[in-house]
Amino acid sequence: MNYSLFKESLQKLIGYYTGPDFLTELGMAKKDFFDNTGSLDENKPNYNLRMHQFYEWYFLSRPLKSYMKTPLAACDQHRDLRLTQDDALTIEILQKTQRHVLFEHVKIKNKIVFVKNLLTEEVMEIEQGELVFGFDSKEYFQARIAEIEGKNYFLDSFCFHPESARKFIISEIKTLQKNPDLSLEVLLLRLNKMRYKFEQYKHVKPELIYTNDNKLGL
Repeated sequence: MNYSLFKESLQKLIGYYTGPDFLTELGMAKKDFFDNTGSLDENKPNYNLRMHQFYEWYFLSRPLKSYMKTPLAACDQHRDLRLTQDDALTIEILQKTQRHVLFEHVKIKNKIVFVKNLLTEEVMEIEQGELVFGFDSKEYFQARIAEIEGKNYFLDSFCFHPESARKFIISEIKTLQKNPDLSLEVLLLRLNKMRYKFEQYKHVKPELIYTNDNKLGL
């Protein structure tokens, strides 16, 4: 399977779970995801990026209330999805290899992106170097990756954090690593919300937003 076929199948699967039969779930999920991050504005430059973040989180990370499992895990329960062989392979790839990680950009060489997983210190090679020219190596970022035929690829959702948030992010990672009861996905959602508060309240110092002591009540 190539990346284009993978993306087509993923869009089909997400489209099913955002369709008419799941409008209630979709509404609850949007409230969960966008709560406290400011309203969506189709005219803002970040609109498409935020929607990619939401749809991938909704499909890959958030359990459906009516199934108690993510849409990805529930795919085999819906015959009207009419899964093709490509769809089945896409589901298998996502179930086995998809990861949502905090990264540091290292370099680009021969159109391969080298990034460091901040939780494991592992340096990984990612295809699609043309997507990330202009990445700021001082900005940590969240991204989802999947392995297709032995090569790593980014999905569509990215969340970039300001350089001033690096110290806080590293501190939160260390706390997460020391406590097995804490959830990486919960941390990533919190950081996502902080990122868009940072954009919404540009007059506020970043360290007053990237904090566990929210004195300003933002």
